[in-house]
Amino acid sequence: MLEQIKTTAKYIQNKISDSPEVGIILGTGLGGLVNEINIKHSINYEDIPNFPVSTVEGHSGKLIFGELGGKNIVAMQGRFHYYEGYTLQQVTFPVRVMKLLGIKQLFVSNAAGGTNANFEIGDLMIINDHINFFPNNPLIGKNMAELGPRFPDMSDVYDKAIIAKAKNIAAKNNIKVHEGVYFGLSGPTFETPAEYKFIRIVGGDAVGMSTVPEIIVARHMGIPCFAMSIITDLGVEGRIVKVTHQDVIDAAAKAEIRMTLIMKELIREL
Repeated sequence: MLEQIKTTAKYIQNKISDSPEVGIILGTGLGGLVNEINIKHSINYEDIPNFPVSTVEGHSGKLIFGELGGKNIVAMQGRFHYYEGYTLQQVTFPVRVMKLLGIKQLFVSNAAGGTNANFEIGDLMIINDHINFFPNNPLIGKNMAELGPRFPDMSDVYDKAIIAKAKNIAAKNNIKVHEGVYFGLSGPTFETPAEYKFIRIVGGDAVGMSTVPEIIVARHMGIPCFAMSIITDLGVEGRIVKVTHQDVIDAAAKAEIRMTLIMKELIREL
């Protein structure tokens, strides 16, 4: 795996002119942030050695290099998921590559179901912790000591200083944001009412099918992380309705402009 990571990073380095400082992973229906990037290079996933290919609607499948908020960035326009049949090592492979490309921070976005009764569809939630309920862990197997320790600490996963900056940016721009715990599940089914209730009881404010594996791998490599969810549906008793993937995409698109502003200004202030 380590040799594959190095091979992929070398291939990309030969295609770009500047090393990225910040890595960004864009979730379902959230690819519009790319419109704010001064794009210098764009590489299709299918052209990158050892890279998986996104199979989900709302995930374009491009690695974007350019400038955002005065910083050189690399953005994944579309991510990979465990439910697509990939291993968690494959799902997180791009994060490993971004580290070798030079990123110093990782920003992650996702669409999520809200299990907190105070949430509304379209709200933004800054993730301050997570619960890993995937049936696996991306660090299982032989440890790559060159990248990180066998037993990485997870007591301070989401960078508090970056969260504070994000909250200040939101306040200055009159954007309502919540803070909360993200509960990671494999999917691809949306949750049952009983599952939503369980998630809330054990401390989850929002639930989704991504983010946790990428964050675990980033922290294994010592990368500070910031993550934000757009609440695209509700898993609150009495407010649960049938939901489709298109509903999630549509709800994310409506709220995306607010998340984009926070992300862009946050990167500028790093």
